[in-house]
Order: sequence, then C-alpha cells, then structure tokens
Amino acid sequence: MASHNLKPLSALGRETLAVETIGPVSTAEDADTALASLAIRRGREAEVMERAAQAGLPLPEPGRAESQGDWGAFWVSPGMWMVEAPFATHEDIVAHLKPLFGESASITEQTDAWARFEVAGPLQPLFERLCNLDLERFGPGSATRTMMEHLGVYAIRRAPDRMTLLGGRSSAYSLHHALVTAARSVF
Repeated sequence: MASHNLKPLSALGRETLAVETIGPVSTAEDADTALASLAIRRGREAEVMERAAQAGLPLPEPGRAESQGDWGAFWVSPGMWMVEAPFATHEDIVAHLKPLFGESASITEQTDAWARFEVAGPLQPLFERLCNLDLERFGPGSATRTMMEHLGVYAIRRAPDRMTLLGGRSSAYSLHHALVTAARSVF
C-alpha cells in the first residue's frame, strides 16, 4: 500500500502564505478565515434574523460588512450572506452554523472556493488602477462585488487603509498578479 505525504498548500500553491510589500502597500494571502454562504429559505426571513441575533452573528444590510466576536458577514444578494469566522476554531464552519439555523437557512462551505488577500496601505492610487470602486463613497464597513482585470471579486473595506479581496481560488494567480502589477505601477 502506498503512503502519501500530503501537505496543505495556499491558493497560490505555496507552503507558506504570500506576502508582498511594494512601497507603502502590503498584499498578504490569508488562509486563516473560514467562509460559508448562508441563504434564507423561502418564508423563513424572520426566523433567520432572530436566530442570527441570538447567536451574535451579524447579517448586514446590502452593501455592508459587519463583525461581532468571532463572527463576521458580508451581504451578497437579497437574503444571502457570506459568513466569516477564524479558521483555527471554525474549520468546519458549516458544523458551527447548521445548529444555529436548523432548516431555516441553506448553508454551504465556501472556504476552499476562494482566494483571500488582505491589502493594507494607501488604497486610492492602487484601486484606481484595479477597478471602478469609488473609495470616497466606499468607506469602512462597505462590501460589494466588482471586477478587477477580468475577474469577479468581492471587496470588503475593513478600514480606511485596509481592504479584503476574495476571488475564485482557480484564478488566485491572476488576482495576485493584478494586485502586484498595479502596486508596482503606482509605487
């Protein structure tokens, strides 16, 4: 019988997470966040909102992201959110969420479907080259889906100088390349 020596790899195919610093901007690959989609089942809106409140899980309004304790969430579409939690304590995030919502919501594991990058530093000059987000209006706590290069990306503004980007894991290299190339062209 053959034995296997499997090692976990990041979305960029590395054993260690990629961190790039170009001038005042830092781009860091993040594998420390568990992610699941949560969709309200038909006719169960009030129940889901009540259960979320009882669990301390924020379900923000359209275009917003919120965090409370270990839980975070950002709005994706009517009646649907992406829920975030620390990977170290919520590796099987669905097992944590399912008892909270029972049959009132459909919950799907999303962690390995997305490549996640944390961008820190002066965002305006970088994002002017990457996408059509108006950072004057897209303040901290904002979340949206946008296009960067040819990629659909979720953008979450965490602070005036910090943005989280989630792109499909299958296009992690392309998103990383776009971030690094834009940073090099600015700084």
